[in-house]
Amino acid sequence: MRPDVLLADIEMPLLSGLDVAAELRRRSSATRVVIVTTFARPGFLRRAMDAGVAGYLLKDRPVDELVAAVRTVAAGGRAIDPSLAMAAWSDPDPLTERERAVLRLAAEGRSSAAIGDELGLSEGTVRNYLSEAIGKVGAENRTEAARIARDRGWI
Repeated sequence: MRPDVLLADIEMPLLSGLDVAAELRRRSSATRVVIVTTFARPGFLRRAMDAGVAGYLLKDRPVDELVAAVRTVAAGGRAIDPSLAMAAWSDPDPLTERERAVLRLAAEGRSSAAIGDELGLSEGTVRNYLSEAIGKVGAENRTEAARIARDRGWI
């Protein structure tokens, strides 16, 4: 039996809620995903919408609002926290998927060579992706770029 609605968070063990939503979408699952999280970041909402979630709610909402949102999603609608809805399109994510992947690994303290090994890229290509990401977010270095991207919900 498959659930009608799946509640997930952004950060969970093994897979993020965004990864779960994207995988369900890839499998053409009828299960609708609602993200319930503390991350009130427009970047996360945009990524969630791109992954096909039907709802994005903050954990601090009253229980009756959360229940109503789940019912709305189960009936085929969408439920998006209104405070985030407008902000999600005011701060667009400038990063490509590859730049996000490289920044995530850089944020873990990995060297360009280690990042390249993990992603199947040359060390020079990793440096190019990092340089592009640093420029796009207006950072001075990879550490600052990763921090900015994480703060905005882009990685």
